[in-house]
Amino acid sequence: MATSMTLACYIVVLGISMLGLRGAEAQRAFFVFGDSLVDNGNNNYLATSARADSPPYGIDYPTGRATGRFSNGLNIPDFISQAIGASESTLPYLDPELNGERLLVGANFASAGIGILNDTGIQFVNIIRIYRQLQYWEEYQQRVSALIGAEQTQSLIEGALVLITLGGNDFVNNYYLVPYSARSRQYNLPDYVKYIISEYKKILRRLYEIGARRVLVTGTGPLGCVPAELAQRSVNGECSAELQRAAALFNPQLVQIIRELNSEIGSDIFVAVNTQQMHVDFISNPQRYGFVTSKVACCGQGRYNGIGLCTVASNLCPDRRVYAFWDPFHPSERANSLIVQQILSGTSDYMYPMNLSTILAMDSKKN
Repeated sequence: MATSMTLACYIVVLGISMLGLRGAEAQRAFFVFGDSLVDNGNNNYLATSARADSPPYGIDYPTGRATGRFSNGLNIPDFISQAIGASESTLPYLDPELNGERLLVGANFASAGIGILNDTGIQFVNIIRIYRQLQYWEEYQQRVSALIGAEQTQSLIEGALVLITLGGNDFVNNYYLVPYSARSRQYNLPDYVKYIISEYKKILRRLYEIGARRVLVTGTGPLGCVPAELAQRSVNGECSAELQRAAALFNPQLVQIIRELNSEIGSDIFVAVNTQQMHVDFISNPQRYGFVTSKVACCGQGRYNGIGLCTVASNLCPDRRVYAFWDPFHPSERANSLIVQQILSGTSDYMYPMNLSTILAMDSKKN
């Protein structure tokens, strides 16, 4: 998940004379939390099977190499970084190159396989669960404070843009992972959704407590329509009704807790990103968006290229630009760019209570 998106940079002046850069300006910091849809490579540094650090991942990335992004090229955080005028994409927090001045750009804490719940993704063993990601952010703030001081660090954090993407794995890699899973025996679907939504609200509140003041919160995509689910559950290419029901229950309740949190805080801290509708657009009318197919993954094997992992042994499409899905679960680079265009300028059908362009314009007036 490249386009010609141009926005006026939002500049935050930081006192970074300790770095020997007196008078320099740095762009708005950007922080990313979540799962494989937004992981920039943290899992490369972990002993886990949830990795994307080998070909053909990254085939269209500027370096032509696999980076740990679950994409043929750029992902959603990369395009958001471009949109806010960042000098570079955020590095994974575990990347040893994330130090010194580069810390001021922000950091990506996301880890493929995680969910809202701690038992989501246990099959992947070593992944950075969400509360650990938040602990890393607190550690990051201490590191930056040692560089530029506590006051400037607080300004950087409170002026930053934050993206969080959670929820899909709580269905795909937990509730529906196997028939009669532990969670599906414990809860019927509506009650499970209420439970994970209540847990997500705690996560978002904690994010606010440790400094987040502008947070994009993405919903789940149309879970039943990804090639992996079509391969397992579809007869004639129709989306899985049960997984679609899960998304249809989850996403409106996510918007509701965002309303509640913003009301409790008294400010529009959290912004709901309707990624379900963004994906549905591609799925219902792929040709309108320049895609040949939204059912078959570019990289994979079996029905709809939706079976197994994307590896060098997989089928690989020759033109990634005309596929909405790169692998059995993840959008292609071009689909990611279109999603970010909606994040930037989408109507209230896509962004609640405002889109990113409005946020950038509003925040620039404060400074």
